Amino acid sequence: MQDWLTMTAADLGRGIAEGRISPLALTRCYLDAIDAHPERERIYTEVTPDRAMAEAQAAEERARAGLRRSPLDGVPLSWKDLFDSAGVATESGSDLLKGRVPDRDALVLRNATQMGAVCLGKTHMSELAFSGLGYNPVKQTPPCINDAAAAPGGSSSGAAASVAFGLAAGAIGSDTGGSVRIPSAWNDLVGLKTTAGRIPLEGVVPLCLKFDTIGPLARSVEDAGLLLGLLEGGAGPDLRNPAPLRGRRFADLQTVAQADLDPVVASAHQAALDRLRDAGAEILPLEVPELEDAMGLSPILFTTEAYGLWKDVIEKAPHLMYPEILERFRSGAQFSGADYVAAWQQLERLRKVWAQAVAGYEAVLTPAAPILPPNLDRLQSDHDYYVRSNLMALRNTRIGNLMGLCGLSLPTGTPSCGLQVLGAANGEETLLRTGAAIETALA
Repeated sequence: MQDWLTMTAADLGRGIAEGRISPLALTRCYLDAIDAHPERERIYTEVTPDRAMAEAQAAEERARAGLRRSPLDGVPLSWKDLFDSAGVATESGSDLLKGRVPDRDALVLRNATQMGAVCLGKTHMSELAFSGLGYNPVKQTPPCINDAAAAPGGSSSGAAASVAFGLAAGAIGSDTGGSVRIPSAWNDLVGLKTTAGRIPLEGVVPLCLKFDTIGPLARSVEDAGLLLGLLEGGAGPDLRNPAPLRGRRFADLQTVAQADLDPVVASAHQAALDRLRDAGAEILPLEVPELEDAMGLSPILFTTEAYGLWKDVIEKAPHLMYPEILERFRSGAQFSGADYVAAWQQLERLRKVWAQAVAGYEAVLTPAAPILPPNLDRLQSDHDYYVRSNLMALRNTRIGNLMGLCGLSLPTGTPSCGLQVLGAANGEETLLRTGAAIETALA
């Protein structure tokens, strides 16, 4: 049974379908692993054994009757602490929302439950999802699988840890500027950022509604596709036999994405590209100078909306917040409504420039994060290091959010170094098929 804790969600689902794995025994195995894990309190905010076992019992009965609802019917998952779950605290990593208990599940949790997923509980995250580091002194900071002294990546930090440490078969997180892809990269997982607007945000604590997206953190691209299906109440794309890479054309983005890379990251990125070339892919360098202008709009676009959504709650009790997060929210107050409207108008123009520049490529490739996970002790004591690390962690992933894209982070084989694959808006199925082929080449 211990093997179950490291199997892909897809393989667990196949085991259930073939009668080799009992959903009840599988869920009990995960719950026991959570209870026994020394870092449980740093990973899960709430464990929901009663719900999990009831859902597993129902999945067991459906499996026996040949009535499974999806390929992941009976597979245990974790949920980031910004997805409403009925009767369970949902606080988005902040004491500003302490004691907040919704009376209804978020729409995506309802969808997943209807498709047979088992809910293990809720996972820790960066405060109000406004950091790419995963460091949260207000609640808990989950561990990084590769370095006990380092940040885990955020904001879906506990989501990543739950999968990386074998405490969930898959996890559901959110991504506003990189919050699925960064923790996936730093914990050697697959992370899918969906296109903004594709998956409804009903019952999800917001950060920036124009950029907020929902996506899975998983052990394989196939898992990510199946989890996308769950979130939307469907089966997801079939990724079991990916087409080869030979003859496919990719862009290796130079602008912004290649600046100031950690040497380990740079080496891992080039090694990954070499393996893709060995598999027959054509990879060409790409410059998009206008991307610099888009990146310069980030402080206006993200902080203005975030502070606009949260200022009344924050200013009633600012002392409850971690000062670094509070400062980042408040920075949105320096911009006017006219600044915000003008910035969005400029971004829409730049998105058209981007679309023209990348039209001839199957996908755009970058390092998922330009830096390795930063040191936790130094984040606590060095303000400049915190700010610099947070901005650098989010830099490459934010390209996908600003350009309105979908994106994947894939493990490269070098610890905490992910390869980001950016696809066209609403092109998740194509991106996942491409990602499955890349995953095979990198394995």
